[in-house]
Amino acid sequence: MADYRTIDAGIGARSSAHIDAGLRTHMNKVYGTMSVGLLITALAAWAIANLAVTSTPTELMFREGQYLTGLGQALYTSPLKWVVMFAPLGMVFAFGAAVNRLSAAGAQTFFYAFAALMGVSISSIFLVYTGVSITQTFLVTSISFAGLSIFGYTTKKDLSGMGTFLMMGLIGLIVASIANIFLGSGMLSFAISVIGVLIFAGLTAFDTQKIKNDYIAHAHAMDSTWLAKSAIMGALKLYLDFINMFMFLLNLLGNRN
Repeated sequence: MADYRTIDAGIGARSSAHIDAGLRTHMNKVYGTMSVGLLITALAAWAIANLAVTSTPTELMFREGQYLTGLGQALYTSPLKWVVMFAPLGMVFAFGAAVNRLSAAGAQTFFYAFAALMGVSISSIFLVYTGVSITQTFLVTSISFAGLSIFGYTTKKDLSGMGTFLMMGLIGLIVASIANIFLGSGMLSFAISVIGVLIFAGLTAFDTQKIKNDYIAHAHAMDSTWLAKSAIMGALKLYLDFINMFMFLLNLLGNRN
């Protein structure tokens, strides 16, 4: 007579192995999509920054020997700069509201469009900071992000309790950042950058664990559409963690032109 406990254990082991393999595929999709988004952002920011300045004299000098083109003046000195600044935030909320109605391909296209718009929004960093400091800060961010994401993926500690605290901190950070646009306080800017790095460091670990746990929780009842959309939403979360951590670190570590 068959030992059903042995059979059940064998089925359970195969099921667990199947989930582990699926989880690795899922996380590779998340990180791959996120990486493509970061590449699009970097290329868009670099391209716009190069189109925004010229050596040909115009009515607005940027610095010695360089002048803002019509595009540069529109993006950085006209009221359009406020639209460009806050448009990515609006797209994040729109994406969250529309993702259930979008196909997987539509959601991915939306994410890549968002990444391009983010590149336009942060393109001024190539005019404000030296190329060396941007590269160095990107490497520091990459190493930090990788370590934090690995921690979030491998730790046995439940990080869900951090979520509410981090989201409250994020809301306060956004309010303080908007206020400082008008106040222009150097001390407040420094404090915002330090707190911002800490918040997004915590969110990197928290979001990585949540992406992993969401997959495991739905592993027995998922479909390909859910899987694809879940990977894109996970990529968006980690993308935002990376970009924000990079920008705050750049404000702290970057050398200005």
